[in-house]
Amino acid sequence: MSDDIQPTQDANPEDEPARQPVEVSMERVEKLLAEGNICEDHGRMRWSSNYTALITVEDDELQTMAVYKPQRGERPLWDFPDGTLCYREVAAYAVSQALEWDVVAPTVLREGSIGIGSVQLFVEHDPRITYFQLTDDFVPQLQRVATFDYLVNNTDRKGGHLLLDAQGKLWGIDHGICFHPHPKLRTVIWDFAGDEMAEDIIADVQMLCGKLETRDSDLNDRLKNLLSKVEVDALRGRVDTVLKTRRYPKPGPGPNYPWPAV
Repeated sequence: MSDDIQPTQDANPEDEPARQPVEVSMERVEKLLAEGNICEDHGRMRWSSNYTALITVEDDELQTMAVYKPQRGERPLWDFPDGTLCYREVAAYAVSQALEWDVVAPTVLREGSIGIGSVQLFVEHDPRITYFQLTDDFVPQLQRVATFDYLVNNTDRKGGHLLLDAQGKLWGIDHGICFHPHPKLRTVIWDFAGDEMAEDIIADVQMLCGKLETRDSDLNDRLKNLLSKVEVDALRGRVDTVLKTRRYPKPGPGPNYPWPAV
């Protein structure tokens, strides 16, 4: 996480002409997002179905841009409880971290200018590059994303919900409508449907299973404040399915692709 984090202006000597990105840990980024001062609101981001704003967060040492999605700005949905999308964004990050895959950028739940909401690190990227422009070089990363989307039951993996950073790393965004207890996977990534999963992916899912089965694990402590018990139980069920079948899911009945696709 280097291109997106900079030292604050006051942390630089006066003769230093420009701030340079710095390398920091995911935990340090979480602390910045959770406890830093929201010093600037750059306004609402266009084309978002829910209220989404670009903000700047800083503390005494670091500064970064972030995406703020307040609970009060969530559009009601018929199949998800009202006011829960921001919690699901944070839960997706928790699962990503438990897998040690870094599919989701650091995301926290905190108070913002219009109330509680999710705050996620803004990933610098070229908006012209979506899933549909990716080459076979990205297959290993896409296989992890496809597995992650099944595990969290992502109902909205559009092509534009994958961001490519300057280091060639893919980041997933927009996980507000995940973790439904009933199968609702809708994604553009069906390339691997029915294929056997790689051993390293299975090993990581087994690790996730262990964390979910450990009652006092950090993951369970986080999820119990973000999701309902039924939703966490359904997550455990999908983990068990992956470990049993060891294959990528195939499209099922009902809508399997998001709309629009990008």
